[in-house]
Amino acid sequence: MTLILLPGSGLAWYPTQADHSFLPPGNPAPVVGSNQVYTIRPNDSLVDLAYRVGVGYESMVNANPGVDPWMPSKGLKVLIPYQTILPPNPVPGIVINIAEFRLYYTWRESGRLRVRIYPLGIGREGWDTPVGRFAIASKIRNPTWMVPESIRNERPGQPTMVPPGPENPLGGYWLGLSIKGYGIHGTHRPLGVGRRVSHGCMRLYPQDIDDLFSRVEVKTPVNIVFQPVKVGLRENKLWAEIHPDTRDQPVNMVNEIIRMRTMLEWEGKIDWPKVWREMDRKSGIPFVISSP
Repeated sequence: MTLILLPGSGLAWYPTQADHSFLPPGNPAPVVGSNQVYTIRPNDSLVDLAYRVGVGYESMVNANPGVDPWMPSKGLKVLIPYQTILPPNPVPGIVINIAEFRLYYTWRESGRLRVRIYPLGIGREGWDTPVGRFAIASKIRNPTWMVPESIRNERPGQPTMVPPGPENPLGGYWLGLSIKGYGIHGTHRPLGVGRRVSHGCMRLYPQDIDDLFSRVEVKTPVNIVFQPVKVGLRENKLWAEIHPDTRDQPVNMVNEIIRMRTMLEWEGKIDWPKVWREMDRKSGIPFVISSP
């Protein structure tokens, strides 16, 4: 499918089509969404394009290896990575996979599970976003940023607080977690979404945090994981999705695929040469790994 953008248009969460966002019953790791193709126009960059189509920067770059993110060639066709494998055993709540810079919000609608996916920015090196099971502890619209002492030490002259407004790095919304000092928020610098740029919190595009804030309630469970390798099922085929290791936490990808294949009770053969090629590339694009 070819993606056509009108001037000023932009997508936020995805999948936008309802039939793509309802999860098939009985599938513990479904593949959702579909990738699209965009033709580069004059003055386009992958940095700006990622924001306009509602995906993260790293996801866009990894999906298009060898493409200059700042000056891609006019007329070049690039892949918009909307397709993904859900973290296993989806339940209502939030799952954040920091390895892929994505937040998954799952809820029940008309007796079925439905998912909405948001790209996000995470903690930079030395300020890693924490992994674990938490919950939404607070919801604040137009938050005041109380600047932590650690950040004031890093930035001499930083005020102790920043009121709501265009200079507030939290943007228009704050979803505080049950772990002190961390939360999900908006941003006044959307080009940082899909990157490791924060001091540990998770930032969403302004249009995405507006949507998520309206949906979640206090006590919504939040599970933050680091899972660079995912395996899923679609149309009786086994799929995999491999992302770069952004935390220097080596993962035995072969063992992880075998473990997840066992969990999914898949008894067919795996095309290992195909898997090994993607282990080198780490595009983050789901692909079929089951042999015919």
